[in-house]
Amino acid sequence: MAQRDIVRIANGQGFWGDSILAPVRLVREGPVDYLTLDYLAEVTMSIMQKLKSRNPNAGYATDFVRLIDRILPDLVEKKIKVVANAGGVNPRGCMDAIAGTIAKRGYKGIKLGIVEGDDVLQRIDELTAAGETLANMDTKAPLASVRARVTSANVYLGAFPIAQALDQGAQIVITGRGTDPGLVVGPMIHEFGWKTTDHHLLAAGTVAGHIVECGAQCTGGNFTDWRTIPDMARIGYPLIEMKADGTFAIVKHAGTGGRIDESTIAHQLAYEMGDPRAYLGPDCTADFTTIRMRQDGKDRVAIDGVRGGPATPYYKVSASYQDGFKAVGELTISGPDALDKAKLCAEIVWQRLASDGFEYSAKERLVEFLGANTVHAGIAAADRADPSEIVLRMGVKGPDQAKVDRFGMELVPLVTSGPPGVTGFAGGRPKATEIIGFWPALLRKEFVTPKVTVVTV
Repeated sequence: MAQRDIVRIANGQGFWGDSILAPVRLVREGPVDYLTLDYLAEVTMSIMQKLKSRNPNAGYATDFVRLIDRILPDLVEKKIKVVANAGGVNPRGCMDAIAGTIAKRGYKGIKLGIVEGDDVLQRIDELTAAGETLANMDTKAPLASVRARVTSANVYLGAFPIAQALDQGAQIVITGRGTDPGLVVGPMIHEFGWKTTDHHLLAAGTVAGHIVECGAQCTGGNFTDWRTIPDMARIGYPLIEMKADGTFAIVKHAGTGGRIDESTIAHQLAYEMGDPRAYLGPDCTADFTTIRMRQDGKDRVAIDGVRGGPATPYYKVSASYQDGFKAVGELTISGPDALDKAKLCAEIVWQRLASDGFEYSAKERLVEFLGANTVHAGIAAADRADPSEIVLRMGVKGPDQAKVDRFGMELVPLVTSGPPGVTGFAGGRPKATEIIGFWPALLRKEFVTPKVTVVTV
């Protein structure tokens, strides 16, 4: 394959639930070589695992199937390749659904690739027997301490399996859990022939992937100086213009809203940042302090100078476990003395529960008065000391589902048995729902073998 001077990689999904219009606009409003889509977060894997336990054909991002159905003619006509982690805990099921969509549309000869091997839930006992404690990276406790309650366990795979699928001609590559930057680094490895020892190049790709992984968060979304961002309703999603030497620019399609400058890029670079000198990934270690960026025209930031080093011998594991139950509800308290009335409502709830034998410790309780500087308490001063409306948000958590459910019975009665001005109870009685705990761990790479499969449909 002849090497392109510049490869354009767009990211149209920052999380499952991001704008469905973003990827549609990206493939229609300007040139794109690759469209990447990031659907997964830590808790998402547990949700998908639960769905799969109920239906073996489920466990992937169904939104992705609907999206492909919508943009498939654009992908075929413009020869755009797609890389998405929409496979969740069932990449093969996702591939089958996409194959069905392609058949329904009447297309033939399209190659689909999947990357498997990240899901180690069924191998936990095997791994622990081999000496892998999968200790919690924060608490150092072994996974055995919550083994009976583990609901998912997935390794963050790297970019090379994605590149392998692309090397085999896949136009759509579906993965399970992997690193967010890996979605864009995979196409770079495929296009430019980068090797596992090309640490500086891989680090540059990782930096580029980190910048675009949250979608419009680098083009003016969630930006401190939000008033200066133009046409946010049509905000442009980001594209990487990458060269083989690891230098690149972040751009967006002409005529779209939002803004790209050094400040919007710097905001995203600092997002979810640990040690900036050692940003760890499965393919390399990137030194974010070596990044050099400059404004290179309107809505264009050029980046070079990125340095990197070898990866660690470990994969990071994202595991989750059942950590009790919670119930949260809200009421709106309006009129004069709204804050005082909301505080009284909260006390009434706790007193009524206690009179029926249900008490909750301070760690099990949640009380918030939204509208009275709750979110920025201690950071920003409240503009009004006496707001005319307050949203009372209350909740409890704990291991006893029945006790958590009992709390929910006392919130709505305040409408007629509390102070005046209580409303907003359309959501009804809050019910106990599961709490999913996050368990980060490390696993030696020799215990994981990624599997790449490419089929023609």
